[in-house]
Amino acid sequence: MIRTVLGEIDKESLGVCAAHEHLSIDLSRVKNDSDTILDDEPGMLDELHHFQRANGHSMVELTNDGMGRDVRRLRRLSEATGIHIITCTGFYKDPFIPEFASKWDQDQFAAHFIKESREGIDGTGIFPGVIGEVGTSLNEIKPVEEQLIYGAGMAALETGLPVSTHTTLGTLGSSQADMLLQLGLSKDQIIIGHQDLNPDKGEVLDVLKSGVFISFDTIGKNNYRPDKERLDFLIDFIERGYQKQILLSADLTRKSHWKKYGGPGYDLVLSQFIPALRESGITEGVITDLLVHNPANAFSIKGR
Repeated sequence: MIRTVLGEIDKESLGVCAAHEHLSIDLSRVKNDSDTILDDEPGMLDELHHFQRANGHSMVELTNDGMGRDVRRLRRLSEATGIHIITCTGFYKDPFIPEFASKWDQDQFAAHFIKESREGIDGTGIFPGVIGEVGTSLNEIKPVEEQLIYGAGMAALETGLPVSTHTTLGTLGSSQADMLLQLGLSKDQIIIGHQDLNPDKGEVLDVLKSGVFISFDTIGKNNYRPDKERLDFLIDFIERGYQKQILLSADLTRKSHWKKYGGPGYDLVLSQFIPALRESGITEGVITDLLVHNPANAFSIKGR
């Protein structure tokens, strides 16, 4: 089963899924930039309708506590649109971890995530479907981030939820995978994020060889890396036989990413990137794996 903000659904009901997105977010406490505040609920509905018209059915919303999580809003959006929305428990990375948790150890992180998983989030009756996005810094795992990753893994072992990570510019993906696998998590319970941002193909292949899922989830962010390079890497990974381990998304976090403000919108992957994959000769079966089967497998609760 898969947990959404409206309750559990079976894997077959997830449909075409954006595996790493943000609808309601506020990173301005750290970034000091109003562009990183998404709080326009009618605007969110409009943006979601664009996603629906492109045949999007589901979305994994990885805004956690410290990033502006608002699960009641996500429930309203899901009720209004019919889109399956999966919310999360977790903390992001230093310095976004809330002050009350900034000195926690792995046991404290694990206990908090387990509590939200079992009792719901802030008395709402809404349960997380993933632990994430939990992250590390650029080429560095800070002490609190190490405790966070281990705590997330411990909570995943206890609850069966998947863990979805943040890697800064794609770095340290193998280290994250090793940490979680050493705890005893199953390979299909681990999603290493932002691997499309890493230009070192060998490093990304090392993550894939470990058997875990990876996310190509910053599609369209050409200021970080051209989509042509993402496409070339993805096609190569598919040709190597890794198509059942890869998830797709765009990770929109700013007003300027919305169509309302001239950005590409949440339908970017479906309306632009998937057609480019088709033109490159990728089969419909593989595309269905990337958009439907892989997210359904990655976000199912293990042991259920």
